[in-house]
Amino acid sequence: MCRREFDSPCPHMLTIYFYTFASVIAVSLISFVGVFTLSLREEILRKYIFALISVAIGALLGDSLIHLIPEALEDSSNSVLTSVLVIIGVLFFLVLEKFLHWHHHGEDKEENHVHPVGKLVLFSDGVHNFIDGMIIAASFLVSVPVGIATTLAVILHEIPQEVGDFAVLLHSGYTKKRALWLNFLSALAAVLGALTLFVIGEKAEMSVAYLLPIAAGGFIYIAVADLMPELNKIKSVKHSLLQFIAIGIGVAAMVALTLLE
Repeated sequence: MCRREFDSPCPHMLTIYFYTFASVIAVSLISFVGVFTLSLREEILRKYIFALISVAIGALLGDSLIHLIPEALEDSSNSVLTSVLVIIGVLFFLVLEKFLHWHHHGEDKEENHVHPVGKLVLFSDGVHNFIDGMIIAASFLVSVPVGIATTLAVILHEIPQEVGDFAVLLHSGYTKKRALWLNFLSALAAVLGALTLFVIGEKAEMSVAYLLPIAAGGFIYIAVADLMPELNKIKSVKHSLLQFIAIGIGVAAMVALTLLE
């Protein structure tokens, strides 16, 4: 098919390039969400951040189990290898969290060692955003609807993450302006990730086959290991019900996007 050929971009490939880079730029701009949190009172922010986290959980699980894994299995000639790659994705993100102390919501701010933590957050987020850019590009190579679903899941995940990261940078001693711009520069790694995937050229199809299940495993890990524990901090029945509803909204959004395929 034309979308698999990279020597002379056809109109369909140009469309994929447009959607991909528009998406990774949109994801990068999410880093400025910290601007909108500055005017919010702490109790209001705490209340709504858990709603965003809940929607992100549903979107991440929905994208993994409804879009990424089925697409990977459909294109794979070895379902066992694809399943192993999903597990590798889970373990890969576990390694990132263990060795880079990747905590999405500023849970481990380590106030006594603020400056190292700030730099660690910027570095780990840069790695994460680079992978996100490759994942988004790989998803658009499968189809535009799958790319949109993945981008939406990444955006819903990025919003609460960026709020937490921005708070960590402020606690690390950065000024508000410097924290915003450093966070944005780290987020631009997504553009580099997408560009890297396209530069691979004719090997991109193989990259898609490997990256999609790994991405699915990573998304499952983020949802289950990083985000779900945050929900357990709220014990009330009312808020717990709202969390389940928000998770359902995230899943429903992923289901709705299958109608575009």
